[in-house]
Amino acid sequence: MAAIQSGRGLPVARRGTAAPSVPRRYAWKRNRSCQRGAIAIMFALLTIVLIGFFGLALDLGQVYNRRIELRNIAAGAALAAAKELNGTAAGVTKALTKAASITSKLSYQYNQQSLSWNDAAIAFSSTADGPWLDAGAAQGAPDGLLFAKVDTSGFDVSVGTVNLLFMKVLSSAFASTTTVNQTIAGRSSILITPLAICALSTTPAASRSNPGPPANTELVEFGFRRGVSYDLMNLNPNGTTAENFVIDPLDPPGVLGAASNTWPATVGPFVCTGALAIPRVMGGTITVGRPFPLASLVNQLNARFDQYVGNQCSPNGAPPDSNVKSYPYTAIPWMTTIPGQQGALSTTSGSKLWTIADPAPAPGTNIAPNYGPLWAYARAVPYSSYTTQGSPEPASGYTPFSTSAWAVLYKPGQPTANGNYPGGVTTPYKTSSSANFLAPSTQNGPGVANRRVLNVALLSCPVGGGATTTANVIGIGKFFMLVPATATSINAEFAGAVPEQYLGGQVELVP
Repeated sequence: MAAIQSGRGLPVARRGTAAPSVPRRYAWKRNRSCQRGAIAIMFALLTIVLIGFFGLALDLGQVYNRRIELRNIAAGAALAAAKELNGTAAGVTKALTKAASITSKLSYQYNQQSLSWNDAAIAFSSTADGPWLDAGAAQGAPDGLLFAKVDTSGFDVSVGTVNLLFMKVLSSAFASTTTVNQTIAGRSSILITPLAICALSTTPAASRSNPGPPANTELVEFGFRRGVSYDLMNLNPNGTTAENFVIDPLDPPGVLGAASNTWPATVGPFVCTGALAIPRVMGGTITVGRPFPLASLVNQLNARFDQYVGNQCSPNGAPPDSNVKSYPYTAIPWMTTIPGQQGALSTTSGSKLWTIADPAPAPGTNIAPNYGPLWAYARAVPYSSYTTQGSPEPASGYTPFSTSAWAVLYKPGQPTANGNYPGGVTTPYKTSSSANFLAPSTQNGPGVANRRVLNVALLSCPVGGGATTTANVIGIGKFFMLVPATATSINAEFAGAVPEQYLGGQVELVP
């Protein structure tokens, strides 16, 4: 049957016959129209998704930046506070003041908002792991505190609140979020030379009666007399054979270190700097080796005298003293009688290895030269000047004796000081323009004052046997090197005991 033509000229199939095919050009136009519609829908949807991602990125960026700002604030405050901790309530107070000061100079929210300090944001501890004491408790029990923790949640809640721009469109619950930071800083080293000797006495402070006239009562710390020189390699309060030790500079109290940590190759750099890579030496047993390997480390000690040949030291990390003048016993211009040796004469009286300056009363056979050089760095101090154990000495020092007291302090030898001894309360080392002063070389100078002072751990003796063993530190003594060390001796003048925490060290952020 013939096909019936439509009004548009297109064939129309009769009933029961197959529909004629549509020309290709018309099908392509219809498919393209459909594709355009699908792409438009997909683009709209993707645009919404992309805007959402951009909004989320912006909001997350705000949160991330606030975290960085809070981390910087917490780190600055924690470092500033930890540097002031010295075992005293005054140190804690200063730590709070410094934390507040550094915080006042910082801001957040892209430097638009200033920050008010709150003591509730800081806590203190003797270890990086706690337990932690708040500011008030720390001031009441400051001994042993070495670490400061700053938690920004202790500030006003607005400090950690970030107002979100796009997330709140999804829900009012996403209008803002809160972020905080917690940072810990504390001491990672302590200015103690890796040398330990036996305390001549376990008593931190005792009075020594020196019969007059006039009678003078002198401060003696752990058995040592200020202003008297000792050979640190030739002492033992429990026998007549010398005892001395090298400290493991890497393992803190309570941790048994390896024997290799006390070998010269390991210890050498720490002898150069006069510091240990641990925050303290008290509060538990430390690892020590015996004897101190002086012959292998003598050059490291002598870097303090601007001597850098044959050692591991560098003027950058281990600068010389600002005064490198040696005081050999044959040329002590401030003493009338020439000393007979570099330190007080050794004796084994009382079955101890100590000096003729130590027994009380003094041996009747003492003569002036036996006392060696006196008061090169430190003066003897009346016992009445001493304050509570553990408290730092005043910045200006205890009120000392005058040189006129020598006739009583060192009787019966009675060495005398002459007119060349500095006036006032100063000492020969602390002069800056006399025969007792010598600046280091220009390439290594200007040096650092008091580098010739060795902070030496004083042990409770006797110490257990063995080349590597453990020991308890009961105090820290300051010893001033009069002359460069030799392979067998370190002649140093006792300058007093110092609380462990008062010895500074590197303060770092705890990872």
